[in-house]
Amino acid sequence: MPDRAAALQDFISGTDWVGADLAPLAGDASNRRYLRLSRAVTGETAVLMDAPPDKGEDVRPFLRIARHLTGLGLSAPRILAEDANNGFLILEDLGDALFARVIAAAPAMEQPLYAAATDLLAKLHRHAPPPDLKPYSPPIMADVAALAFDWYLTGATGAQSPERARFHTCIRDTLVTHAGTADVLIQRDYHAENLLWLPDRAGVARVGLLDFQDAMTGHRAYDLVSVLQDARRDVPPAIETAMIDHYIAASGIEARGFVTAYHCLGAQRNLRILGVFARLCLRDGKPGYVDLIPRVWAHLERDLAHPALLPVAEILRGILPEPGPGVLQRLKDQCPA
Repeated sequence: MPDRAAALQDFISGTDWVGADLAPLAGDASNRRYLRLSRAVTGETAVLMDAPPDKGEDVRPFLRIARHLTGLGLSAPRILAEDANNGFLILEDLGDALFARVIAAAPAMEQPLYAAATDLLAKLHRHAPPPDLKPYSPPIMADVAALAFDWYLTGATGAQSPERARFHTCIRDTLVTHAGTADVLIQRDYHAENLLWLPDRAGVARVGLLDFQDAMTGHRAYDLVSVLQDARRDVPPAIETAMIDHYIAASGIEARGFVTAYHCLGAQRNLRILGVFARLCLRDGKPGYVDLIPRVWAHLERDLAHPALLPVAEILRGILPEPGPGVLQRLKDQCPA
């Protein structure tokens, strides 16, 4: 919008980056937009976040969590300039070496990168989260897991299921029993396309963090599920198992309960993603997310095989359709232009 573009230029003109060149960067599923600022003479760069408040965006949580993470010695972007009221930030540019790209170019790096990401979680979880963060509680997790009914099921079949309420109660109670603790900061989108490799730094600071503005308090297994059951790339089962064991050893926690919580949170997360990806297609006109659904389904099936999830699995069996070619095409056929 012209007014937004003018406001952006006014913001830049009041910073050290006035006169810098602008180039677009890849966005995400939100309404945020990212631009790279470049100084031709010095070669310095920064990243501009454009998060329109009138589209529901709020940069203040990002600012709060970024400062918390950098205060712990982690590599979230430093804040170089900010206009929180209008939704503009200029951030340290951590580069383009996303884990997914590094692994694609150098497959031997896969294990070391996942080990570094796991070590970062172990370090982060040794520190108390910022005060007053909202907990990602079992009732909230059950609400968003039910998106699989509200969007995936209805989009695939055209009908809602009378079992939705029973499912909601069942998965909520399962999470209360096995994964109800909310004592660490969870970033909630901790995966290979949100993590950057910074080899010139030391230890866990080599892991650059990008997407954490939706952070809450939650169970310590949640972000490990997020990175190891990635909706966007296949993580080898041997690496998944090794990283679970690595986290348990680094944290000194009881293994059996942690693994149970891991699978309960995995089921919850993958059900939510099924619903979100269907919604991104059906409501927001983004059909590309439908192509990721089979991988999410495969994660969900493995999680539901855990004995603690038998009651949930029994409800879902025969209700949620497997995402075969016909189901995926029906979702895409309903995508608005």
